[in-house]
Amino acid sequence: MILIDTHAHIYDSQFDGDRDNMLHEAEKQQISQIWMPNCARETIPGMMALANQYPDRCLPMMGLHPAYVNGTVDDELAAVEDHLNRNAFMAVGEIGLDFYWDMTYVDEQFAAFETQLRWAAEQKLPVSMHTRSGHDRNAFVEAADLIEKLALPGLTGIFHCFVGTLDEANRAIDMGFKLGIGGVSTFKNGGIDKVLPHVSLEHLVLETDSPYLAPVPYRGKRNEPAYIRLIAQRLADLKQVSLDDVARHTTANALSMLPVLYANFLPQ
Repeated sequence: MILIDTHAHIYDSQFDGDRDNMLHEAEKQQISQIWMPNCARETIPGMMALANQYPDRCLPMMGLHPAYVNGTVDDELAAVEDHLNRNAFMAVGEIGLDFYWDMTYVDEQFAAFETQLRWAAEQKLPVSMHTRSGHDRNAFVEAADLIEKLALPGLTGIFHCFVGTLDEANRAIDMGFKLGIGGVSTFKNGGIDKVLPHVSLEHLVLETDSPYLAPVPYRGKRNEPAYIRLIAQRLADLKQVSLDDVARHTTANALSMLPVLYANFLPQ
């Protein structure tokens, strides 16, 4: 069995005391790859250090997280563009829209989102998208509206931490995107457990969003990639299939998105 964590911030300071042990535990749980989304300029050094130390296991993305969009957005985007042009990344991310915390820079969020979507299409890279709703605005719908309006050729990727409705799931799938399923699927009040039985495994990938959103029974504690197996088992239970089936499909779905330059990193 091979599993892939398609979204984990393992460079976060919460892992500074036991990062090697955390990676060892992930390996014991047969997590062959951990995909690392970037947040802002401040997170690039730690992420790249891990990517250089474990080039076949810890795969980096490059992007500006919407929650980090503020008055320095131009400088942040310039740094993202510079790295995308100088280094190899497996995706553009974490990008998107966040209406949960602060609406001050929403216009700048949209502009940054569109810019990074265009970069991804130009470089033929998938995107990892953050869509967190709030203030009576649906971030998924507004992100999907923009993607459909832009109609960028070949654009694909993952709606990270998908917790939407079945209609929203089908809309994402129709646009050619995968749904990132994480710890929320194990929550009693998460809601996504009502949707997943009606979505084919061919459209799903697994993620932890470590160190956030730990699955039951670790809810409220630090999340880590080794817990991807708990999420896989929850999905197997909801779909009434075997854990091996979930692993096989979700891993194949993830690997199908890797750009050609990562072909040598595919697990055997």
